[in-house]
Order: sequence, then structure tokens, then C-alpha cells
Amino acid sequence: MKLIRYFLFCLASLPLFASAATVDVTNPYTMMATVSQTTFDRLKAEQGRIQANPDYLRIVVKEELLPYINTRYAAYKVLGPQLKKTTKEQRNDFVDAFTDYLVASYAQVLTQYTNQDIKIEPPKAIPANRTIVSVRVDIVDTKRPPIRLDFKLRKNKKTKEWQGFDMVAEGVSMISTKQSEWSGQLRTEGVDVVTQNLITLAAKPIRREASANE
Repeated sequence: MKLIRYFLFCLASLPLFASAATVDVTNPYTMMATVSQTTFDRLKAEQGRIQANPDYLRIVVKEELLPYINTRYAAYKVLGPQLKKTTKEQRNDFVDAFTDYLVASYAQVLTQYTNQDIKIEPPKAIPANRTIVSVRVDIVDTKRPPIRLDFKLRKNKKTKEWQGFDMVAEGVSMISTKQSEWSGQLRTEGVDVVTQNLITLAAKPIRREASANE
């Protein structure tokens, strides 16, 4: 159950993404397939370094994931109606803090990696006017039932490139979860307080978590 909770509340996009030079970001299905394999191959190859220094996973996340996540869009979705009450400086500070928080969250969940396999939904035709697509990914583990994840990607109308912004696991959206978790504090204490809290959370060391198999 611990692994499932991590997926529900920490991840926004797994499998992760590889370098832009090798990924076709104009198709969300082929992008997911390519980057998933590349990232899991890296995790497998660098397990020795990761076990010795779990904080190294921050680098993996920044290099393999962050360029392909629309963190500003995700952060604004989390702010919800409070977005209109912020200044440009406050929005930028929140996006920066939220991004660092996501990096730390992804790095922490990746300490759970124990050579799981993945199954990507086959490509489907995408209507020309559609800008949001969900791609199903099953995390397959021989010692527990598969975990279904649906990753939401958004098409940039100018560049025509797709970027991830949310994950739905077991019917629970990461964006909706964080909206509910932080909405009260955003409303009563303001965005600056939440931003500082995110900075504090992001600064915590990444620690190796025992997997469900241990």
C-alpha cells in the first residue's frame, strides 16, 4: 500500500521522460513509450549510485522529466481561484517552489524502484482540435497487482508539442489532491505562506524507502 500511496500523492508523471533529442513530443503515445523505456533503463543502470546517494535522483528527475512537464500550468491549476489574487512575482515564486517540490517528490518516489515493468496504452487517433489527452500506463510487478495510472498531457497550441501536467491513479488526480490539500491555507494564509512551506518540503533530503518487497 505504501507504494500505491506514493503514486497517488507524489507522482505527476511516471514513467519518466528522456532527452528531447530522442523523443517525438508531437505524439503523446509514442513519447510516453520512448521516454518510459529510456528512464527505466537509466534507473536500472545507476542503481549503485542511487543507493549510495539517493539525492542523486533529483538530478535524474531534472534531466529526464522536468523538460517535459508543464510545471507552470500544473502550478496554476493547483492555485485555482487564488491565482487571480496573486501578483506576477508571487506567481513566479510559487511556480519555482512548486517545481522544486515536484522534483523532490518524484525523486523520493523513485527510491521505490525495484525493476518494475511498464505497459503503455497503444497509440490512438487524436482529433486535430483536441488539446488534452490521457495515456494509460500500467506498472507491472510480479509480487502485487498492476497499478493503473492515467497521465494527462496538454498540447501547446503554438509549438504543437505535448507536455504532462497531471496523473490520475485509482481515480485520484494529483492536481485535485493538491488543490484540496492546500486550498484552505491558500485562502486563509495566502500564497506566500504556501510557497515557503513548499520550499521547506523541497529542501528535505531524499531518503531511501524500503520497498513493499523488503
